[in-house]
Amino acid sequence: MTVYDALRDTLRSQEPVALATVIEGPHLGAKLLVRPAALPIGTLGNGDLDRVVARDALGELEAGLTSTRHYGVHGEARERVVSVFIESFALPPRMIIFGAVDFTAALARVAKVLGYRVTVCDARAVFATVQRFPMADEVVNDWPDRYLTKVGDELGPLDAVCVLTHDHKFDVPAIAAAVRTNVGYLGAMGSRRTNEGRLERLRDAGVPEAEIARVMSPIGLDIGARTPEETAISICAEIIASRTGRPSQSLRGTSGPIH
Repeated sequence: MTVYDALRDTLRSQEPVALATVIEGPHLGAKLLVRPAALPIGTLGNGDLDRVVARDALGELEAGLTSTRHYGVHGEARERVVSVFIESFALPPRMIIFGAVDFTAALARVAKVLGYRVTVCDARAVFATVQRFPMADEVVNDWPDRYLTKVGDELGPLDAVCVLTHDHKFDVPAIAAAVRTNVGYLGAMGSRRTNEGRLERLRDAGVPEAEIARVMSPIGLDIGARTPEETAISICAEIIASRTGRPSQSLRGTSGPIH
């Protein structure tokens, strides 16, 4: 199978893949196809360079980045004999929303506009229905922690988990499971009083302080959002700021009223 055949088949099956191409130096035009949990296909000229570029390509793929990297002939760092263009074909980022509440539909709509693959999950089958959330890519009837046990290993830095349940028997297990994943953003809805009680329950459940610190709660930026739609925008804006590292005024960092 050629590199192009493998790339075509991988894209058709909607699997993540990175294509590395020599754009300057020996073996100009040589290609290496890199996929998670699979052997690379092709070569850039020698095994040492292939090994180093494959490692870097997996890192770029996980971050959803496309870039040009520079190496020595055998993959040496801080040399510029060989330039390699690494093109990432990453899957759409995922947003998992726990809680089939009024705010969920608005958040799902805004997330879809931003290109997320949206899952709505709630153990209450009467509330979590396709009819209520037609904008979601997937509606799951399951307990949050049990669902994350199934899909948690698939979550990465570009993905988001938003806990909107407002119920400790749902949101505490959901957060305790989410902090054990590599998800890039984890937020939880609720008043400041609700959040204080939630934090105590997380500590009682044995969640370390370093992991609790990952939780953005109250969720969203402090923009005075009132409606579900405005709240959805504040949440997505916080996710973007978290991903890009831009300074922002999150509700978690303020002390005034949420609305």
